[in-house]
Amino acid sequence: MNTHSKLIGYLLWIVGFTGAHRFYFGKPLTGTLWFLTGGFFLVGWLIDLLLIPGMDRQADRRYATGAIDYSIGWLLLTFLGVLGAHRFYMGKWISGLIYLLISGMAVLFPPLVLFIAIGYGVDLFTLNGQIDSLNRRG
Repeated sequence: MNTHSKLIGYLLWIVGFTGAHRFYFGKPLTGTLWFLTGGFFLVGWLIDLLLIPGMDRQADRRYATGAIDYSIGWLLLTFLGVLGAHRFYMGKWISGLIYLLISGMAVLFPPLVLFIAIGYGVDLFTLNGQIDSLNRRG
């Protein structure tokens, strides 16, 4: 079963020194390491160019296919995550609204950005698992 896309993985690899492709393929610990060290001092980032097909196969074996697409979820988190778009996509309307409201209020009260950053960080670590759980429920 194909749950993740090599194409999306390679596109995220372009900014992979931030760990984006590793988070996408379900490797949040090394994603964090890449984020903190600039792709493990760019050496790990370059090596990952060759490792992406294996990371893709491993993610495909680990996560369940279903109605919710991992790539769409990750693209929504990456580009519209502060607005809760990925949460709306997964059918998690309440937490999506919370993201949206806090983001709007943060314009007037900037310290609220911390709550969005925490939620975003949690979702970086758990988005694959959240989608997997929803897909397994059917």
